[in-house]
Amino acid sequence: MDRHYEIPVARGVNVATAVIVGVIVFFAIHLVRSYYRLNHIPGPRIAALTNLSRRAWASTGRLQEKQIELHRQYGPVSEFYEALMPRMKGGKIPDVFATRDENIHRQMRRPIANLYSISNLTAFEPLVKSTIEYFFSRLDDLFVDASKTFDLCEWLQLFTFDVMGEITFSRRFGFLEKGGDIEGVMGNIWKFFQIAAPNTQMPWLDQLWKENPFVPVSAMKNPIAEFGAARIEERLGRAANDTSKSNQQDFLSSFIREVGKDPTLPELALPTWTNSNIQAGGDTTAILASAVFYHVLRNPSTFAKLKEEIDCAAKEGRISKIVTWKEAQTLPYLDACIKEASRLHPSISFPLERIVSEAGLEVEGFVLPPGTRVSMNPWVVHQQVGPYGDDPQVWRPERWLCGEEEKKAMYNSLLTFGAGHRSCLGKNLSYCEIYKLVPSMLQRYDVRCPDSRRDIGRIDVNPLEGSNRTSGGPIVHYTNVCGLF
Repeated sequence: MDRHYEIPVARGVNVATAVIVGVIVFFAIHLVRSYYRLNHIPGPRIAALTNLSRRAWASTGRLQEKQIELHRQYGPVSEFYEALMPRMKGGKIPDVFATRDENIHRQMRRPIANLYSISNLTAFEPLVKSTIEYFFSRLDDLFVDASKTFDLCEWLQLFTFDVMGEITFSRRFGFLEKGGDIEGVMGNIWKFFQIAAPNTQMPWLDQLWKENPFVPVSAMKNPIAEFGAARIEERLGRAANDTSKSNQQDFLSSFIREVGKDPTLPELALPTWTNSNIQAGGDTTAILASAVFYHVLRNPSTFAKLKEEIDCAAKEGRISKIVTWKEAQTLPYLDACIKEASRLHPSISFPLERIVSEAGLEVEGFVLPPGTRVSMNPWVVHQQVGPYGDDPQVWRPERWLCGEEEKKAMYNSLLTFGAGHRSCLGKNLSYCEIYKLVPSMLQRYDVRCPDSRRDIGRIDVNPLEGSNRTSGGPIVHYTNVCGLF
């Protein structure tokens, strides 16, 4: 009698193989679809298949330079990266600016939008003024009296963070007092965005990084957020009969009032507003202020014209020692210098993305299917020949001293703080700080780059908060002048 034996089948191996093959087929189909969906758009072919090239460009810290180069090579509509990306899941609201859900964005933005309007700036201007006065006193104590040079860019960052603490909580963080970082706040922000900048170019990798069980981003220490949470708890915990601060004019008081008016607001509204105020407002304003001083000090003719305008206004009594926002609006060359700096060196050097709706979109004759991510990088837009003339790569503040129609066309093309209903809420506040600080400082001090550093103090561009971190200068020498406070 014949015996029959069954050969054992490694079912586990077969299942694993099937899964692997299935994954490979899925990604192959995904890549082919991605390629052919946007194959008609000019650009690097690899960009239609994967976001690896985009991540690599971001890792260099000079993504904006690469995108400017690609625009010159491929034209105004270029395919920089794979457009068919998996959508991220909804979750906690990270900040007002980044919220994708239009209903949530509208709900979070509408109650506080008026607080950032130009007409409301006067309520917070005294808090900015007091921090400028303290900033100058620290410069006097540490550098002016001792005739020392220092890194202005670093101190501008200390200043802007303390301003945000003052206007948000009526209490500075203490960066100026210490003369440096506190609990690694600035260092941690820098480290965070060194990782975040390249990772966010590949959404699935970004999601994995944020939600991995080993070192979740949410578990990272954030002293600024902790400081904000403590101030919120402190303010909410005050006794009802304590009227000593009942008329306090800072953002936290205003935020609390808005939360009290609308019980439908998300629970995270208050901490979201305060954290966005501090973390977004500190770095971006410092970068723009650094860019203004950098370009003004590196261009002697610009410096001479601006100094003459400020000195003349001071002599005629048209500006105060700490220049007010209203007074600054009477200084056209100051306005031109600040706008030109914001054009040439916008704080955000990453593309501002939007997703094409179900109706699709046609741009420059190219049809983009629904779900395609489109974006405009401020650095690229600001260096295109068009509203800014034939020399957009050149520092020339005089381009802004033109007719109202021309100036309006240039201003409407500025994406330094975004555009439309998604523009940065704190734009006016940031400008207020800079329009007050720059003329006040140039009026009070003789500001110079040491001759030996004139050609060395450059601003290096790195992915900090999708922006540009200053490094190495300019080192500035301050000499006290007569007629202080």
